[in-house]
Amino acid sequence: MGYLTTHVLDSAHGCPGSEIPVALYRISDTRRELLHTTLTNDDGRCDQPVLAGDDFKAGVYELVFSVGSYYRQKGVELPEPAFLDDVVLRFGIADETEHYHVPLLISPYSYSTYRGS
Repeated sequence: MGYLTTHVLDSAHGCPGSEIPVALYRISDTRRELLHTTLTNDDGRCDQPVLAGDDFKAGVYELVFSVGSYYRQKGVELPEPAFLDDVVLRFGIADETEHYHVPLLISPYSYSTYRGS
């Protein structure tokens, strides 16, 4: 059975993005259903898969990373409003048997993602 994982790397400081709030939503038609919330650990990863088991279904999802609060906690001076506060990644899961890994590289003014392994 497939599952979804993620991790965050802080390219501005050259370290894992630790203690970043992450929320997972399932998107269907016009509905946005909150499925799970978690925090990244000291390695920038979540301790458990963000989605697994019977909940892991084909469809459209959003991961929302609260990077603004992370940078504020690190003492980074951000404008108000911050250029990036919540990073929202919308992606699709097509194969319920595969591992989907969605890494996020962040700085206060940019981000990048890809389907990892």
